[in-house]
Amino acid sequence: MSNLNVLLLGGHGKVALHLTPLLLARSWNVTSVIRNPAHESEILALADPSKARGKLNVLVSSLDDIKTSADAAKIISQVDPDYVVWSAGAGGKGGPERTIAVDEVAAKAFIDASYLHPRVRKFLLVSWIGSRRNKPSWFTDADWSHSRNTFDNVLPTYAKAKLEADEYLTAHAAARTRKTASGKMGVLDAICLRPGLLTDEPATGKVTLGKTKSEGKVSREDVARVADALLAKDGAKGWFDLLGGEDEVADAVERVVRDKVDVVEGEDVDGMVKRFGLDG
Repeated sequence: MSNLNVLLLGGHGKVALHLTPLLLARSWNVTSVIRNPAHESEILALADPSKARGKLNVLVSSLDDIKTSADAAKIISQVDPDYVVWSAGAGGKGGPERTIAVDEVAAKAFIDASYLHPRVRKFLLVSWIGSRRNKPSWFTDADWSHSRNTFDNVLPTYAKAKLEADEYLTAHAAARTRKTASGKMGVLDAICLRPGLLTDEPATGKVTLGKTKSEGKVSREDVARVADALLAKDGAKGWFDLLGGEDEVADAVERVVRDKVDVVEGEDVDGMVKRFGLDG
């Protein structure tokens, strides 16, 4: 799987900064999309010649300017990626309008463009653990209460924007699966990685992945390690909640793929497909 091209959106984010050298070490080529040209040298410094075997490119382009799938398609066509990683976000800057513009509108535009581009085979979206509509069977009442408080009261604009993007990706994936089964289109696996409270602590390499409780922490570096492992694992697809834990990253990823764990369980995927008009 060497020489794959990865489009990394939100390249100057903390998760992306940890993820970039991991992808390069796999001999994958990475195009890191950043908004501020002043950060270019910092990104390029991630390509350690002693470890990085892939090529690192920087593309200066503001996601604030992505309004339609046609806008996103210009970047997708320029990079021609095999895998697309959405690790971007407004980060609370610019108020609710910018949160919706980046976390929802731009994210959905790149999802659209990726599903239309013939080369893209994986799309990994970094979301958050409380992004869902229904109480999952493995949550306690306390888990659900904590999750809904964050969704409804602490970060309501962000939460609704992320859920919209998550469901849009999931709807596209479900629609594509049906078309793939009929022989009309190739495979494009969608991964929604949903970490708990993010910290800047060093990676432990130990996580809980899949069905977890709603409250807990995980380091951004461990999120990057899990994202890297999921991208490299054949058959990885679906929603995966993520907290710090006791399982080695490789073992955790192996388990969720082997056991076909998908925490979208309990959500109305068919309803998502219909709501977004992808059932035609």
